[in-house]
Amino acid sequence: MAAKLFVGSLPFATTSDQLREMFAKAGQVVEANVVTDKMTGRSRGFGFVEMASDEDAKKAISQLNGSEIDGRKIFVSEARPQAPRDNQ
Repeated sequence: MAAKLFVGSLPFATTSDQLREMFAKAGQVVEANVVTDKMTGRSRGFGFVEMASDEDAKKAISQLNGSEIDGRKIFVSEARPQAPRDNQ
């Protein structure tokens, strides 16, 4: 079963392809996406990676959480469902 991971504190120059390559070292990546600002198109400094299995996800967390990319220490954890927004 696929597992989605949250990746925080990414350098703003990181692309989705670079994120995919980085996590592919820990296992099979289904999808990798750096979140961008809708208005400017610039990275918001975080992203999501979907790993093919829970085992690959756990391996990615243990290998990559706290590692450095371009001088920034990244944060990797299991993604949590987004809380519903109250649009009033």
